[in-house]
Amino acid sequence: MKFLSAMYWRVPRLVEEVRGAHGDGSYLRLLKKIAKASVLVLDDWGLTALTAQDRADLLEILDDRVHARSTIVVSQLPVDAWHGYLGEPTVADAILDRLVHHSHRIRLATSDSMRRQPPKCVRIRSFCRLRPQTAVAVGR
Repeated sequence: MKFLSAMYWRVPRLVEEVRGAHGDGSYLRLLKKIAKASVLVLDDWGLTALTAQDRADLLEILDDRVHARSTIVVSQLPVDAWHGYLGEPTVADAILDRLVHHSHRIRLATSDSMRRQPPKCVRIRSFCRLRPQTAVAVGR
């Protein structure tokens, strides 16, 4: 039986971790670690502003994964607003090209916070058995 690895990051915390990795010289090691995960979950997409360096780092992370590994983005921000959130048009186009164009969108129709609901078991195995994809989950 082959096991798949999953990595979960809240985007604000990931940005802080990557900034720290630039400072202590572990940036490439962190990128490799993220790239190896079978599934990367990026939660709280769009909550905090990104600097130019943050956008470039995010592009590197996503570029390492495109067509190779699965990425799940969870956001309360509508997908139509992501370009504006990312700012710099050229980098935003590149990031969204890697995320949105080959993705499955799952719209969560709930008025309650997901944190207030009882946890549910999610089977990722069948999702990952397909070719690498991006799933975009957008809250209400």
